[in-house]
Amino acid sequence: MAAPEKTLVDTGPIVALLVAEDAHSAWARRVWGELEPPLLTCEAVLSEAQFLIARFGGNPRAVLEFVERGAINLAFGVQNEVKRLLQLQQAYRSLPMSLADACLVCMAEQFPRCRVVTTDSHFRIYRRHGRQLIPVIMPEEE
Repeated sequence: MAAPEKTLVDTGPIVALLVAEDAHSAWARRVWGELEPPLLTCEAVLSEAQFLIARFGGNPRAVLEFVERGAINLAFGVQNEVKRLLQLQQAYRSLPMSLADACLVCMAEQFPRCRVVTTDSHFRIYRRHGRQLIPVIMPEEE
């Protein structure tokens, strides 16, 4: 029996869910309603999300409340993957690749059966293990 698919979540969908004025808010509400918790992420994503939500006048604590309720689980530690994160940021330096994105790509390498929920088009470019597409759930391009 195959391991169940993991769902990794990026900053954009968290912000879109919690900030009604976000361009992807309706999409995020629909997608979150279809996903089976817990979603997996990293601390860098939570930090980015809190920063952006506060910047847009929302409640940044809501991000940690997702973790407290078990809707989002932390499934990555930067300390153990610094070398790989540096390799990824070097490989994608022309974009450039944020720490949060590097963590998610590294997580996608660790979870062979996963998908990333994101609003970031860079995930159409990023590859795990250098050449494998990362399955994504993202808004349709308009």
